[in-house]
Amino acid sequence: MTLLGTLSLWIALLIGIWGAVVGFLGGLRDRADLQRSAQNAVYAMCGALVVAVFALEWALFHHDFNVEYVAAYTSRNLPIFYTWSALYAGQKGSLLFWATVLALFGSLALLFTSRRHRVYLPYVAGVVCIVTTFFVTVMLFAANPFTRLPYTPMDGTGLNPQLQNPGMVIHPPMLYLGYISMTIPFAFAIAALISKKLDNDWLTAIRKWTLLSWLFLAVGLLLGMWWAYVELGWGGYWAWDPVENAALLPWLTMTAFLHSVMIQEKRGMLKKWNLALVIGSFLLSILGTFITRSGVISSVHSFTESPVGYYFAFFLIATTIASFALYARRLPLLEAEARLESMVSREASFLFNNLLFVGIAFSVLWGTLFPILSEWLQGTKITVGPPFFNQVNIPLGLALLALTGVGPLIAWRRASVQNLKRQFAAPVTTGVLTGLALLVGGMRDFYAIMAMALGGFVCGTVVQEFARGTRARHRQYGEGYLLALGRLVGRNRRRYGGYVVHIGMVVLFVAFAGMAFKTETEATLRTGESATLKSPYGWTYSFTHLGISQYDQLNRQVTAASIEIRRDGKRLGLLTTEKRQHVDALGRPTFQPSTEVGIRSDAREDIYIVLGGVVDGTEQAVLRFTINPLVWWVWYGGVILVVGGLIVMWPGGGVPAAKRTQAGYAVKLVAEPQ
Repeated sequence: MTLLGTLSLWIALLIGIWGAVVGFLGGLRDRADLQRSAQNAVYAMCGALVVAVFALEWALFHHDFNVEYVAAYTSRNLPIFYTWSALYAGQKGSLLFWATVLALFGSLALLFTSRRHRVYLPYVAGVVCIVTTFFVTVMLFAANPFTRLPYTPMDGTGLNPQLQNPGMVIHPPMLYLGYISMTIPFAFAIAALISKKLDNDWLTAIRKWTLLSWLFLAVGLLLGMWWAYVELGWGGYWAWDPVENAALLPWLTMTAFLHSVMIQEKRGMLKKWNLALVIGSFLLSILGTFITRSGVISSVHSFTESPVGYYFAFFLIATTIASFALYARRLPLLEAEARLESMVSREASFLFNNLLFVGIAFSVLWGTLFPILSEWLQGTKITVGPPFFNQVNIPLGLALLALTGVGPLIAWRRASVQNLKRQFAAPVTTGVLTGLALLVGGMRDFYAIMAMALGGFVCGTVVQEFARGTRARHRQYGEGYLLALGRLVGRNRRRYGGYVVHIGMVVLFVAFAGMAFKTETEATLRTGESATLKSPYGWTYSFTHLGISQYDQLNRQVTAASIEIRRDGKRLGLLTTEKRQHVDALGRPTFQPSTEVGIRSDAREDIYIVLGGVVDGTEQAVLRFTINPLVWWVWYGGVILVVGGLIVMWPGGGVPAAKRTQAGYAVKLVAEPQ
């Protein structure tokens, strides 16, 4: 099967080169036969790569330990559930996964793109072939997943214990899908630049793909936060780790694009912004892949140092030069159709929104790359920690949160004083009352108060927008309020789904603010001894060590500490925290011991207990106890954000341009400030 896999990669490479050449030639010379050949090349490349994936999965499930990749990432006692995920657990397999999904996405884009966008498709096929061919080249010459060993081990090393978590079965492919799907908007952007067709058609063609990429990245980031929280045992969910940052960067720029594209569609402005954001998002996804795979930056998420980093560095530099050279040549064609009439307008708020997103992205990029730059320039790697990122990005994030509430309230072109008073009265009152209530309640952390007060302001804006739209439908059509609300969202899913996303972001900001009140303590306890910790809410928790138990489970040896929890003397229950030593089929240790955190979660706070170790020959346990406020809301805020994204993506709900003056849009005009 490995021979079949390697042969499939070589076939995919040759097909990809052919598809790239005939795709661009077919588009430039307007030759239908070459254009069809390029599209067929994408389909054939997809088929060849699917065969390669099947060959690797066959080797994984049949424990063919003569294959280096299989021996490195599986073992005989690895649960089946994780054997499948070994496909993308290592560098070589993840490259194959990436190339295959990209070819699949390219095939879907070519198959389902509307006929009126066909002018872009030869170039889209060419770009997809180039990018996919690059990944296949890396596999064949630097990271072949089908490489065989000179001998056959009795058993494999097994999967890293930190990856043996249900979240890690879903988290990496979600991020990969977000990165990969970003290639399709990039391909359409390059197609628009080459063909000089830079009106709104290319934006329409990529709308679903940009939303899909944004949604995949959002889900991947949220799952990564959850995995870090429950698996790594350091007491938080975001540490500004380089690989976390690498995934955040394209999400930030893609979010900016999803906002500014509305200005181009509505007013013919920000054309240069939109193309630059799409190109930049793709390049940031490649940069993130370079950071993950080159080994130049140390991270708990990254692969070890590898020669593939040089390939990615070359591809990143070449793509950046080619893309922005083409972009620069087309700048005269990207002049705005309208001018900014007032700094107090919705257009201006979207421009400030873009500036803030790009500012946050730049600060994250600078902090992430600074260790590399410092080593190149001074010979010493200087790392940048969370204090830098927090100091810069918390104020920028709060400004962005404020704009989330301001944007929907300001009229297009120019807002009148009377309009501003009418629109801002209720939301501002809500935000001020929220802040005052927090101050009266004893909260004194400035950033936490600002986050929650601005959250109240944004919620006031969103509720006002839903209420006005619902009342307008009720008055005009006589619909009941619930029916009117449902139809309001159904007829304009893009707008009101976006408001749901804003609510999700408010919940996330409030949850992040809760970590300002985190408390923790460490203690070494014998059986029957207790430690106490004060909660931010004023409660006193007591933690009693009940004893140590040791047992074998599946492919690991477990040492567990049982802790009884009391709050102000009232028993809440038991929590267990573990140290796990994974072993092979012969019982030999395979990795360093890992930690399984004990977590008790509710809407107010999490109790988070970590077993640091056990004193040899005793049941004396080294334990860390942490109280994390509002963590529950991080996960539910993420769910709200994803639901909002799905509402925006859901098919239908749009109104054709020719019908925008009919009754359905009369309601929109009543509900929206002019």
